[in-house]
Amino acid sequence: MGKRPVTPTYIVFYILFLPDSWQILMGLVFTWLLLPVVLTPDMTGFSKVLIFIMLLTIGYTITRKPARWITRQLKKFILEN
Repeated sequence: MGKRPVTPTYIVFYILFLPDSWQILMGLVFTWLLLPVVLTPDMTGFSKVLIFIMLLTIGYTITRKPARWITRQLKKFILEN
């Protein structure tokens, strides 16, 4: 099998089938939901950025198994039909 050309469709499917892209998305949702609860008005800009990065990292880490499950289901649904 020869090398496939890189097309927009190829890039979209690569992103869909990559568990890391789902982890990033779920990490961002996790951060978006928890950030207002964690931040206080007296925090500096640096503190807010640090908390954002920490929550994003935690969200990315804890969503590994759900991201793998989503990827497997997408592969099964799209590639086996």
